[in-house]
Amino acid sequence: METIIILFIVVGLPVTLGIGYAAYERHLKFKERQFQAISSETAEKAAQYAVHTERLEQRVRVLERIVTDKGIDVADEIEKLRDAPLN
Repeated sequence: METIIILFIVVGLPVTLGIGYAAYERHLKFKERQFQAISSETAEKAAQYAVHTERLEQRVRVLERIVTDKGIDVADEIEKLRDAPLN
């Protein structure tokens, strides 16, 4: 009986701990790859949002220029369009 316990301690326990440690290492590597994938996806989305925001800012600048430079002309054109018959 004592031989079985000693055999378990000498052979079984290190094997069990080794298998558990290998599984833990695989889990850590998986989590690292998952984190890298999420990080790159987040960076890509942030870049897309930055480009989109820049485009919107440019459009707003153009609209501001149109309104400030041609404010009266735009108001007159809108009034003409209101009075024009619909086709």
